[in-house]
Amino acid sequence: MAQDQVEVMHHLGHQTFFVASHDRGARTAHRMCLDHPKSVRKACFMDILPTLRMYRDTSKEFATRFMWWFFLIQKAPLPEHMIAADAAFFLDQHFKLQCGTSGALTEEALQEYQRCFCAPEAIHASCEDYRAAADIDLEMDEEDEKAGRKVECPVLALWGEKGALGKLWDVLEVWRQHVRAPVQGRALNSGHYLAEEQPEEVLQELLRFFAN
Repeated sequence: MAQDQVEVMHHLGHQTFFVASHDRGARTAHRMCLDHPKSVRKACFMDILPTLRMYRDTSKEFATRFMWWFFLIQKAPLPEHMIAADAAFFLDQHFKLQCGTSGALTEEALQEYQRCFCAPEAIHASCEDYRAAADIDLEMDEEDEKAGRKVECPVLALWGEKGALGKLWDVLEVWRQHVRAPVQGRALNSGHYLAEEQPEEVLQELLRFFAN
């Protein structure tokens, strides 16, 4: 996915660019920074830490708060079948657990999420993404670690203070172990969905960070 996005940007005439990313997209952006250090000028990672680090630090609390990391990676068709039995319920429970601001996800947005997610193909693709994160992604992360590769560009890390990430890790300290350039950031008054819960704060952080 990172390779595809870099190729699209180059096709559009952008040899270098800024990247703002959240959740699964931020994991793709992390890989992009490692594989294409000359392309990414600055990167913002929202509400994640490196996948390898999070799996290595697995605890009861982490496994409880991030249960889908361990459920969705199970061999097909087990999670696909169980989710499809009531996909709308699964999605609703996921949002209730992750969102820290009542009303931030509008009814219109939730209906669109349901429309897109509740198809068998979408459920399977979601599981496959998590399976890749626990398989080939970890293999690539371990190779990067052995080779001493780190993110070379400046990083802005944002996370939700109502979520689990900042309670389980020192977010900035962890990122500084994986980035050679300066790392800055802070927690926002939100759960996992920073852009939906605190859109103005996210916008101002991005404008400031990407200003030069």
